[in-house]
Amino acid sequence: MTRVEVSPGFFLNVEQWGSGPDIVLLHGFTGSSRAWGEFGELLGRRLRCTAVDIAGHGASDAPSDVSRYHIERVAEDLVSAVGAVGVSRAPWLGYSMGGRTAIAVACLHPDAVSALVTIGASPGLETEEERAARRRADEALAERIEREGIEAFVTYWEALPLWASQARLPAEVLEAQRRVRLANRPAGLANSLRRMGTGAQPSFWPMLEKLSMPFLAIAGALDHRYAEVAERMAGLAPHGRFACIPGAGHAAQLEAPKTVADAVVSFLFGIAISLAEPVQ
Repeated sequence: MTRVEVSPGFFLNVEQWGSGPDIVLLHGFTGSSRAWGEFGELLGRRLRCTAVDIAGHGASDAPSDVSRYHIERVAEDLVSAVGAVGVSRAPWLGYSMGGRTAIAVACLHPDAVSALVTIGASPGLETEEERAARRRADEALAERIEREGIEAFVTYWEALPLWASQARLPAEVLEAQRRVRLANRPAGLANSLRRMGTGAQPSFWPMLEKLSMPFLAIAGALDHRYAEVAERMAGLAPHGRFACIPGAGHAAQLEAPKTVADAVVSFLFGIAISLAEPVQ
């Protein structure tokens, strides 16, 4: 564990493993750098992984100052954190909330991102009406976390239909994810929702056409909404590609870790994406 001071008194936790070319990993909401499991291990066989706990999550600080959670500020802090451990320019991969954040980094700090990979992510909501409705929903959820505590919230969160396809996963995989979630703090998750949620962030849809780096948008075939978003994003980006993962839902890297790792490694090593191309 390496806690990096990105500004006076504010620290982000950074974990590194593996060897080879660099890649930066950003987890989803309620996750942390400990959430990558088998997928992270597979990537580490070919790549040096730098995983950061986003503000309010894991071992990073969870400040009461909500300005720290604005996605533009978060993107800037993440670039500073990975730079402090020697990663100035690399591919960035993000899952769900981390995917939205990776898109923000690519749009706002393109010099730091040599390639972009997202899993189950979107660039935000396109209309103010959609964003306003989502902000109201996220505020209600934030208040629920603060009122009921982390354990009750995690139990509620894990029962959402979004995770239905994970029912077939081994019990030890699900339990490991639950431990990661329970290690978070109510205030950090609540403030993350308030300022980093899909309703709070700006829409990056208009900026996708200007992305200069290669972009791989991944989604599970069972995650219909995000599969449509991923295919559209790949079509807008000048160097975009879309990979649909058979039999997987929203967390494709958790449900089909080898398939997703194969796709990512093939993409990053400049090979035409083939899900049959194995990770050595």
